[in-house]
Amino acid sequence: MEEQDQVPERTCIVSRVAKSDAELIRFALSPDGVVVPDLKRKLPGRGVWVSKDKEALATAIKRQLFAKGFGKAAKAEPELVDLVSTLLRAEMLSAISLSRKAGLATSGFMKVEEALTRSKVAILLHAAGASSDGCEKLDRKCGANVAIFDLFEQSELDMAFGRENVVHASLSFGGQTQKLLDLMRGFAQYENLKIKGLD
Repeated sequence: MEEQDQVPERTCIVSRVAKSDAELIRFALSPDGVVVPDLKRKLPGRGVWVSKDKEALATAIKRQLFAKGFGKAAKAEPELVDLVSTLLRAEMLSAISLSRKAGLATSGFMKVEEALTRSKVAILLHAAGASSDGCEKLDRKCGANVAIFDLFEQSELDMAFGRENVVHASLSFGGQTQKLLDLMRGFAQYENLKIKGLD
């Protein structure tokens, strides 16, 4: 009987529990002994893994578990927690930009409303601080499986879309959109957030 393919698992240096790669963040050590996040898992050398949870990362730093994991001196500052959050956001914004270039993204209230009416939306984006009336009107048109994300600043969405005044936007189904959904799940896990419409 052939063995089934196994999902790779690593052990979190904090919980000591083996988890899938998707539930963990890899960290590498720079030549000068500084701990750096390796979200793409491509940096050379030995890596150590921490659960995709900012509290777990804070614990690893406080208890100096990176030195134990690497087996040598490892400098990990408290700012590493916020750095990972920033990098996760940057990954999501890059995925939005790629979705736009792939023709999967729409921006502007009327265009987004039309896309929702045609049930072609996988992700609905609102700029942080957008008018509650406009957000609620679009939200009501969403099916249960539409992920609604409102944590990006308008300036971030402007950059991702390559235009100004992006307050509402949507992404239709496609490969890049699926990648963004996976990144959103990882961000929600790290920040311990509940995102409407996202399992």
